[in-house]
Amino acid sequence: MKQAILNQIKDRLVFCYGDTVGQETFERVSALLADSADGDFKDSRWSQEDVLLITYGDTFLRDGEKPLETLHDFLKTHVKKAINNVHILPFFPYSSDDGFSVIDYHQVNPDLGDWPDVEKLGEDYHLMFDFVVNHISRESLWFTHYKADNPPYNKFFIEMKGDEDVSQVTRPRNTPLLVPAYTHHGRTLVWATFSADQIDLNFKNPDVLIKMLEVLLLYLQKGARIIRLDAIAFLWKELGTKCIHLPQTHEMVKLFRDVMSFVKPESILLTETNVPHAENLSYFGHQDEAHMVYQFALAPLVLHALHRGEGNYLTDWAMSLEPPPEGCTFLNFTASHDGIGVRPVEGILPEREVEDLITSMHRLGGFVTTKSNPDGSESPYEINIALFSACRETYHSNGPDQWQVDRFICSQNIMMTLQGIPAFYIHSLVATPNDLQGVEQTGRTRSINRRRWDYEYLLALVDSGRTSNAEVLKRITNILQRRKKHKAFHPDTPQKVLNLGSDFFALWRDAEDLRFPLLAIHNLTNDIKLINLSEIEGMERFSYWVNLLDNGGVSNAETKYVLQPYQSVWLMPETVDDVSALWAPYTD
Repeated sequence: MKQAILNQIKDRLVFCYGDTVGQETFERVSALLADSADGDFKDSRWSQEDVLLITYGDTFLRDGEKPLETLHDFLKTHVKKAINNVHILPFFPYSSDDGFSVIDYHQVNPDLGDWPDVEKLGEDYHLMFDFVVNHISRESLWFTHYKADNPPYNKFFIEMKGDEDVSQVTRPRNTPLLVPAYTHHGRTLVWATFSADQIDLNFKNPDVLIKMLEVLLLYLQKGARIIRLDAIAFLWKELGTKCIHLPQTHEMVKLFRDVMSFVKPESILLTETNVPHAENLSYFGHQDEAHMVYQFALAPLVLHALHRGEGNYLTDWAMSLEPPPEGCTFLNFTASHDGIGVRPVEGILPEREVEDLITSMHRLGGFVTTKSNPDGSESPYEINIALFSACRETYHSNGPDQWQVDRFICSQNIMMTLQGIPAFYIHSLVATPNDLQGVEQTGRTRSINRRRWDYEYLLALVDSGRTSNAEVLKRITNILQRRKKHKAFHPDTPQKVLNLGSDFFALWRDAEDLRFPLLAIHNLTNDIKLINLSEIEGMERFSYWVNLLDNGGVSNAETKYVLQPYQSVWLMPETVDDVSALWAPYTD
């Protein structure tokens, strides 16, 4: 098996660099891997117990304590075993973009803690690290060496004269693609996809690849179970192309997976490609690229469905989904440290619906970020808003209503029922509203959803039991504790989406070898709705069903079942073992 992986690595290097340079690079990669091989992988890569929490290392601040220690305290006290994977967003020294402009890949930001703090977290939770592979900070030592013309770093970046035609290049931002750098040889221009502070690395140079593989191996050695390839779609550049999703980029993804399989076979590779849905799915490759891709279209579609009280577009999209390839799955999320992307719903939501959604989010205190197009125009890229605030009212209401918490919980229940692994952003877990003060302080619209909580103040809100923060945290952790017991929620269990009308989002999770199927139905409206369960194909298989989300039962012979506004029901056959345990609150 190990030799087969090495052969694949060699082929990928020859594809990207040609025969001679590819062979030379393979010898260097082989030397890197010589002392890094782990045992063979035998167990399943994931299960229904897998849930991911996304958080910055300094989301919680307490006097006299390192933020990573405070984060660990919150997890042990309030999350416990409801969540078993933690994505600590870039925790390295950085100069901008809240961590995604890395100064030093090898060090932990001392403002957060140190490597022992990260490894201590890893004793209680599986960890996900960001591999910020496309670019590095202008303030990094690598770029300093480049400006001083010190080998090998003097070839680490992409120099341009400024008269090249870059009009075809796909832009995720509206900032200049080429930015000035003042080097030992004078002023030049360098490629910067995301900002003037985030300088793209030149992967056409094998020296860059070797350096970045050293970083990858460090992260695996420090305990990363999941590696997130940040902004990977833009990795390889070729003038005259769109410089996104190029064949060499896909080969690099495959190579990173090969290295991870060689060193840590149970590890998981996740690609971050905030692009239209079909393009995003291309990073599964032929079961040889990402093990997991983000379900980017889910967040805007769920928000649209709950805001409109109509689920047609969400249902149509979900019904059209092809199951992930064997050995692959989706990471489902409704909120993250970035905004709610609108590019992933191109061709799914009509333009007028996107415009109406953006207008509504403006009314709720949100912002919109734009991107530059080849014709010089700009178009929406993402909505910047806290999801809890986005659920404050609907398109049809005249202002805030009493359903904010229930509407928000419904959004999370939808995510938890879909095939894949659910991911919760920390600010969703504690119902953080828009942080407009943070936007004023930083001048960046993404700060609206990146609040840094005074930990003692947050504890007062959570422990009071009478706040939205307390209610959301308690309800989600209770649901997760029930969910983890049932194989219907295993990431590999297929789903079948049902069309029960625009008021609902519904699906089966079932498989031939699954003893107990699950029927999930979500009321997307603020009205009481009745549904005839006896008309749903499959209900006749069992005479009695229970709702895992409360202590209620229902016979499939009943003609009508009442769903309260935004209520979710997860129905499983009554014969599940120890039904009463499903109703017990989470107290572990």
